[in-house]
Amino acid sequence: MDTIASLFSFITTPVSWVIVQFHSVYGAIFGPDTGWAWGLSIVSLVILIRICLIPLFVKQIKSTRAMQTLQPEMKKIQERYKNDKARQSEEMMKLYKETGTNPLSSCLPILAQSPFFFALYHVLNGIATGDKIGVINEQLLESARKAHIFGAPLAAKFTDGSAKVEALGASLLDVRVVTAIMIVLMSASQFFTQRQLMTKNVDTSVKTPFMQQQKMLMYVFPVMFAVFGINFPVGVLVYWLTTNLWTMGQQMYVIRNNPTPGSKAQAAYLERLYKHVTHNGKTRRRSERAIIKAIVAKGRDRNDAERKFITGLTKVGFAAQTDGTVIKSEAQAAAQAEDGTPTSTAAAKRQQPKRQSKSQRHSTAPKAAGEPTSLTKSDEPEDAKPSGATGATGAAQQASAKPGAAGRSKAQSGQRKGGPQRPKSPSKK
Repeated sequence: MDTIASLFSFITTPVSWVIVQFHSVYGAIFGPDTGWAWGLSIVSLVILIRICLIPLFVKQIKSTRAMQTLQPEMKKIQERYKNDKARQSEEMMKLYKETGTNPLSSCLPILAQSPFFFALYHVLNGIATGDKIGVINEQLLESARKAHIFGAPLAAKFTDGSAKVEALGASLLDVRVVTAIMIVLMSASQFFTQRQLMTKNVDTSVKTPFMQQQKMLMYVFPVMFAVFGINFPVGVLVYWLTTNLWTMGQQMYVIRNNPTPGSKAQAAYLERLYKHVTHNGKTRRRSERAIIKAIVAKGRDRNDAERKFITGLTKVGFAAQTDGTVIKSEAQAAAQAEDGTPTSTAAAKRQQPKRQSKSQRHSTAPKAAGEPTSLTKSDEPEDAKPSGATGATGAAQQASAKPGAAGRSKAQSGQRKGGPQRPKSPSKK
């Protein structure tokens, strides 16, 4: 154990120093030998570490998004070179290099936390065994051994025997109950965090092996936490439970405000953004403008939720710009400048044609090829109007010259034989 502690001395000393500084603050409030002072010191250590890891967490989000985007291309490479593993790996590395992605970036926060986790484990284990580690002296060591969280000492484990637990001033039942509850909470928080990622923040339009791996991890990680948790001291369980709760809250914030394209979380986010933009006429934050800018840049490659968002803005008279802002369209501005009636509504109204009479519909009906067009009396030119016998004789000559045409003309125009025809009364339509 001393050899392992010496290997982690470069991190155990800073970790023990930070715990001591927090303990001096909380000890002045709750008392130096209380579990609240030492427990809150561990919680504050977690918060400090996670704040320092926020840049890595942002990088992890970007890397995960990039990997999800590359899944279709990676699947094509796997199918194309399924019999040549060396060429497959070469093409994968080439794809990563061209897109600037790194598969290991998604593991950076966990890898960065590992040294602090092992350092804290050795510090608490030293408290349990009575060994001084880092800047923890004999006085602090004795104070930490007296500290209990809900009746369980900081250095006690689920697997400890009754003799060791009694030496720390506690009962075995209290230690087993407290550690079991903390292990269950730790595993449940890990499961909920992974399930939240799978059900809300995954592009459901692409089915890839990556999704199956994430689904498998959703069940594997909680089991691993439960198995290893029985060998963790209570102080380490406090550290890990606080870390899981922080991760869960941080992920909920990211899913709500920066969801993965094509996921259920994105559809819910765009629905909220649509309501805000239509109510206020503008975007609120830079992140919203960045998302709208990315949607506009996609063009025809938008998913269903993105198309619904852009179409909804257009229907109510707004237009999304390439810089991510949202402005009123020209049609809406012109409508507001007039009598207050939206132009989009006026343009949607169709003008109904005037109702025509029966004679007008007959006169405008298309004629068959070669048939003469009959004119009503009011439509005939002055020099073509028949008068007296001359009109009758001309009509008879035309009838004798073209009997077929005269018959068709009579059937079409409804005129009687012999003489000029009178127009039909409007009452006989």
